[in-house]
Amino acid sequence: MAGPAWDTGQFPSSLHDLAERLKRRESFSNLLVRVTIGGQQRWWELSGTPRLDDHGNFDGFRGVGSDVTEQRESSDKIAYLARYDTLTGLPNRLMLNEALADALAYAEKWRTRCAFLMIDLDRFKAVNDTLGHLVGDQLLAKVSDRLQEELTDNEVCGRLGGDEFAIVIRDASDLARIEQVAERVIERLSAPYEVDHHTLYVGASIGSALGPRDGNTVETLMRNADLALYRSKDSGGNAHCTYEPSLHAHAEERRKLEFSLRRALDRNEFVLHYQPVVDAESERILSFEALVRWNSPEHGFVSPGKFIPLAEDTRLIVPIGEWVLREACREAIKWPGDTKVAVNVSGEQLLDTNFVASVVGALSSSGLPAHRLEVEVTESIFLRDATMARTALEKVMALGCGVALDDFGTGYSSLGYLRRLRFSTIKVDRSFVQGAATGNPESLAIIRAVVAMADSLEMSTTAEGVENEAELEIVRKLGCRKIQGFYFGRPMPADEASGLFRQWDVMRSDSAA
Repeated sequence: MAGPAWDTGQFPSSLHDLAERLKRRESFSNLLVRVTIGGQQRWWELSGTPRLDDHGNFDGFRGVGSDVTEQRESSDKIAYLARYDTLTGLPNRLMLNEALADALAYAEKWRTRCAFLMIDLDRFKAVNDTLGHLVGDQLLAKVSDRLQEELTDNEVCGRLGGDEFAIVIRDASDLARIEQVAERVIERLSAPYEVDHHTLYVGASIGSALGPRDGNTVETLMRNADLALYRSKDSGGNAHCTYEPSLHAHAEERRKLEFSLRRALDRNEFVLHYQPVVDAESERILSFEALVRWNSPEHGFVSPGKFIPLAEDTRLIVPIGEWVLREACREAIKWPGDTKVAVNVSGEQLLDTNFVASVVGALSSSGLPAHRLEVEVTESIFLRDATMARTALEKVMALGCGVALDDFGTGYSSLGYLRRLRFSTIKVDRSFVQGAATGNPESLAIIRAVVAMADSLEMSTTAEGVENEAELEIVRKLGCRKIQGFYFGRPMPADEASGLFRQWDVMRSDSAA
């Protein structure tokens, strides 16, 4: 039964147990024993009773046994599946709960601290939606490999489900270690991935809670780490936030805001304001940028900086964006001549399979010629899925629409997509305009370079955020063709925007006289 172990004396514990029963001449029932047969490990289930002869002397054992190897392997597999994630091989939620419970017990016993870090992948949903679950699963497997590479024996990493992972730090006495782990995870997970001939970028948002300070039960600590994660994602993602008691109020406010936002479209609570874009030399109105505003009965006027990220996070930006497109085109058809309207489009919208159809629908229902619609995108969309983004924009361009690149120079600034996509306009961010007006050499150099590059590529340039005469003069001298900013008009209701054309006609007739 021992096989080769007989020579070494290294017997399985189950054989030791059997030997003790035999030695003490005890009965045993359903004893599970690991044996080696023909070089293979097997499992036997044995039951036996000592026998006595007619004179009461011990005469050996009599019993039955059966080979239960298959059942044993099945139960081992079931036990493994109960505690490990099948896709990544990482501990699952159940095992993470157990690890966190052990860490809390250890912290209480030794008067120390433990930590729980909740990790959510930024931009993963776009990968899944556009490239399919197979690519998404491969990406998750690569993420799990990178996570495991960053951990020591003091940490346990697992997958909670979907694109959520977590790390349990058993001994978090050194608070710097929590920050160190979080920063390293964000850095590693943000590096590009090569999956199925696609170069993919995702980021990581992390929320952490410290036990027992932020919770002395598994449920409390996980909930508070989740609240910190929400704060991290609200701040733009790719960041680490620690739990604070005030986050409960923040989470409740966010929940109420989301509830109202889900009903806002049906209740006609959105309105568009329009900001003029003028010719740098003649100051004639060339176009308006349509900007959505929300006046909620429950929350009053809600800043776009507050509800737009929430809409993107909940994917409500897609129906809201479709409404903005339709409404902007419907209003623009009333404007004179070839005055254009520019509409901001988020990454969620652009990667939605119905995006191009929604553009076509907005144009056809309003009667607006395609060349009078300009779609504005930011550089960040090319981080999510450059191929899908480029394909969608090329289809929009094929309709005859223009495509403007907003906030150029503030983000990832790859010149590669400028070569591959024929943008109609490059918009220079207001931070460079302000810097140039104060004589900042870097801002001056950047604007000169952008203007020169746009001119060589036959693209126009718009200087954003021009608020005073000094800024106007410097961007004119630097060669920007179009200007947008409070100097020529703040975002305004549709009727005020239409009134600007009448003012321009009056000014032109006065100058002619």
